[in-house]
Amino acid sequence: MRSIVLTFVVSTTLTACAKTDVTSGGIHDPNEAANRRIHAFNKRVDTILLSPASNGYGTIIPRPVRTGVSNFADNLSLPNDVINNTLQGKLPQAGSSLFRFVLNSTFGVGGLFDPASAAGMERHDTDFGETLHVWGAGEGAYTEMPFFGPSTTRDAYGFAVDVILDPFFVVVREPTRYIGGVAYVVNKMGDRYDYDATVDSILYDSADSYAQARILYLQNRRFRLGNQGEETYVDPEFDPYEDPYADF
Repeated sequence: MRSIVLTFVVSTTLTACAKTDVTSGGIHDPNEAANRRIHAFNKRVDTILLSPASNGYGTIIPRPVRTGVSNFADNLSLPNDVINNTLQGKLPQAGSSLFRFVLNSTFGVGGLFDPASAAGMERHDTDFGETLHVWGAGEGAYTEMPFFGPSTTRDAYGFAVDVILDPFFVVVREPTRYIGGVAYVVNKMGDRYDYDATVDSILYDSADSYAQARILYLQNRRFRLGNQGEETYVDPEFDPYEDPYADF
């Protein structure tokens, strides 16, 4: 059943992204009105829930414990790195990710510690969205995902496939199968606390937080994928902190 779903998602993604590829260096956002509503919802979730919870988490939980949680969450995501690096034809990176997972899972006490990084082993972080990019799928339309924030058509489908491919979610029985999801959420709370000033400046200090988040996401994502042909054009006179209604 999962293989059927995976095949359907991949074929749909390749078809959808091929029709909406961006080659002019611009921003393809045909669903901006709906995206802005989801962005407003995500801001409310951050204001009411995520920001206060992350501040409480960061204040109460000592940094060494938060680091352990982050290491644990990162370690659980390594099997997906192995799978996606393999699908991208990057076999040395896949082997390195596998060795890193084994090393941290054993000598790192289930991933709470990171002896692999201490030994100088670089992590080859990737995802199925990048796999689709390697396979030739265009990024598609810009998309704001509820709770998860900025994305694209390609990366949104990729995120869904990463969940399907997650060995812990597929293999492990309940309730242990959800430990990866719990670790992911707690780790994101730690990230929200660590980058509090940056996130607040984007969401609450800019005149148009939606446009600012969109530009930053697309620039960073395209740079990471090395996709120079899809580099986002940024108006040199654009000021995210300028009041867009100052002239009215």
